[in-house]
Amino acid sequence: MDIVLLTTFTAFLFLLIAAAEPLAARLSLPFSVVVAAIGIVIGGGAVFLLRTELTDTLNPIAESILGLPIRSSVFLYVFLPTLIFQATLEMNIRRMLDDWVPILTLAVVAVVVATLTIGFALSWIGGLPIMVGLLIGAIVSTTDPSAVVSIFRSLSAPRRLARIIEGESLLNDAAAIALFGLFMGYVMLGVPNPSLSEAMGQFPGLILGGVLAGWLTARLALMLMGLFSRFETAQISVSVAVPYLAYVSAEQLLGASGVIAVVAAGLTLNFMGRGRLAPAFWVNLREVWGLLAHWAGAMIFILAALLIPRLLGEVRLSDLVLVGIVVLAAFVARAIILFLLLPLLTGLRLSPRIQRPYRIAIMWGGLRGAVTLALALAVTENLRVPVETKRVVGILATGFTLFTLIVQGTTLRGVISLLGLDKLSPLDRALSNQVVAVALQSVREGVASATENYDLTRETVRSEAKRFGARLDEAIERAEAEDNAEILDRDRITLGLIALAGHEREVIVQRFRERALSARLSEQALFDADRLIEGARSGGRTGYQRAARSSLRYGPAFRFAAFLRNRLGLSGMLARMTADRFEMLLGKRLILRDLHAFIDRRIRRIHGRRVAELLHELLNRRIEAAETALEGLRLQYPGYAEELERRFIRRTALRLEEREYAAMREDGLIGAEVHTELMADIGRRRQQTESRPKLDLALSKNDLVRQFPLFADLDDAELKRLSREVRTRYFNAGTIITRKDTPARTVYFVASGAVEQEVAGQTTRLGRGEMFGQMGVLTSRIRRTEVRAITPTSLLLLDETGFRRLLKRSPALRGAVRDSIVGKGSSAEALKLPELRLDAPLGEAQPSS
Repeated sequence: MDIVLLTTFTAFLFLLIAAAEPLAARLSLPFSVVVAAIGIVIGGGAVFLLRTELTDTLNPIAESILGLPIRSSVFLYVFLPTLIFQATLEMNIRRMLDDWVPILTLAVVAVVVATLTIGFALSWIGGLPIMVGLLIGAIVSTTDPSAVVSIFRSLSAPRRLARIIEGESLLNDAAAIALFGLFMGYVMLGVPNPSLSEAMGQFPGLILGGVLAGWLTARLALMLMGLFSRFETAQISVSVAVPYLAYVSAEQLLGASGVIAVVAAGLTLNFMGRGRLAPAFWVNLREVWGLLAHWAGAMIFILAALLIPRLLGEVRLSDLVLVGIVVLAAFVARAIILFLLLPLLTGLRLSPRIQRPYRIAIMWGGLRGAVTLALALAVTENLRVPVETKRVVGILATGFTLFTLIVQGTTLRGVISLLGLDKLSPLDRALSNQVVAVALQSVREGVASATENYDLTRETVRSEAKRFGARLDEAIERAEAEDNAEILDRDRITLGLIALAGHEREVIVQRFRERALSARLSEQALFDADRLIEGARSGGRTGYQRAARSSLRYGPAFRFAAFLRNRLGLSGMLARMTADRFEMLLGKRLILRDLHAFIDRRIRRIHGRRVAELLHELLNRRIEAAETALEGLRLQYPGYAEELERRFIRRTALRLEEREYAAMREDGLIGAEVHTELMADIGRRRQQTESRPKLDLALSKNDLVRQFPLFADLDDAELKRLSREVRTRYFNAGTIITRKDTPARTVYFVASGAVEQEVAGQTTRLGRGEMFGQMGVLTSRIRRTEVRAITPTSLLLLDETGFRRLLKRSPALRGAVRDSIVGKGSSAEALKLPELRLDAPLGEAQPSS
């Protein structure tokens, strides 16, 4: 094709893409439906011009359009990686992990169920070979929920529902294309009825190979970006190469799924890049990829729709029957997942509850689009596929895509309206009326102040004030009516908590922009704020408090880090996570204290004094919990919190200094040259403050042993010998260290943290430098004590032989043991401890129990 015509047509397509967005908004249709319609009109018009005898003047243009070098490889290797990679960068992975069960169910299980349902329906009813039916099922099982996502975002739909659909849109393409490649191989080989278990058995290999290729590509990209840290455009250029290298390496080198590789690469970059790359760069990176994905998505829809007339070819009546079978089977498969499997998972508490109207909307919003057409085109282009199979696949995939776009796409908004999903709930409507009333009162005050300053005409001011006052009175009456009729105190508290958590989220974003919080920790803080919002929405005050407690809990990652330290001696992950927790608690404490002013300034005016006082009380509890957790870490690692606070003060000073220089520049007090030099100096100093002080977990046994006052009277040789005998163990908060009714063979020394022990109904706490377990070892009795870590705790463990040897050599330890026995008082008497000779030489008989 002539390069001039190709360039002109490409520019024309960009103009159509620009016009499609406002047209879709005007017609209240999904953008993808409008773009696809434009492509169908162009392709159908070109076919019509060639076949009609009315005019031959436009035939060269029609031939050029139909002769565009559009191949399936263009879609699969150029456009598809862009779309998928951008979707992974936009994902909030932490929030997705909360809903991984419904997401994987819709994305993977639903794809497999749809493939099998459609494949067997076409085989049993339509008479097609089973492999051809499964191939068609894999092609049409991938959905394009972008349309319904965009509509849900414009409605009052729960964020969780939109997040589930976004996760589905990302992962179902990967699952469907992996299945497509699997069944395509059997069709090309001409195997009519291979073993289904044999075919599905290759599926895990495709996924694992893709994950490996994507992960390696992303890690190499992060290393390069780190080397190019001063050059933002170079870093963005590296990111552009990532999806294509991941796709090609998986497909060509490992024989795995390229789409899975792109997903893995994007998720890896998303998860690890936020903490390693500058915050401003990450924002710019997402903007660049958002634009690339917008163009790629629109192009793939238009160009794929251009092919619809070619794919349809000669349609027979029997083909329409097969299209109907595909439509019915697809709806049945999706209904099985939405109305049978998901409620079952909800009953087992593995998935959040999705209300019936939303499930109906999800089912009707399962549009098919460009990916389905691209896969169908790949079949029709393949020379090793039989001609009749090409024709059937092309017609069924295209016919089903047209049905979803024309029937479902154009009626989706109407269905959502019919289900009532576009209407505010009574609670939200009442809140809206109250917010309007409060906002208009503030506006009236601002307008009155402005009119005084500008010395406007009195008659004009009076008439406008009268008009505005009427609107304000109407808003107040409506709010009071809703208040008396629909808002209960419980609902008012829920609304206040939602507003409070929403403002907390805004404060976190502001602190991130001011560089008071790092990218990684701000992401965690936003994740916690979103949990607070959803907890308040679903469970009111109880849900809010549950979410607040979970944000301070030590999760599975901490337990895994502790396992690495205890079993393998790898402390890097634990040190990093503990330092993150230090920094997170410091930032959380400051943010929570700022929220009291918001309660008095905003929430009190809308919801009243009683609600404001209750929110103050709940907020004080959160602050107290954060300070308690922070104090536990201070005791465990003294001095580190002060280092972080100094770092915070330095960063705050730099931010304020930067603001002052910017104000002077705007006021003309300093020129551009001076401002540039000052900002360069701030940049150098900021780079020094960005590096966080290193947290020393004191893993060296020698250092741990030497810091104990109990061992202060031992010489260097004895200390070295003792350090060889002790073992170090780390326990997370809440972990049981010793249980009742177990043999006593070990003595424990608290190196850091704190533990709580229960003896004969009495509870005592032990901290750094103290020991426990010595009574059971000396009496050779079964333990009657349960000991639990109340903060992350590091312990030294010494067995019975080593402990008795140490008693012989350390008068300080013998005194400490005597004091512990005397200090127990009634507890020791309750245990009926015999007289002990703590200085007895090794091998001498001890009193029997």
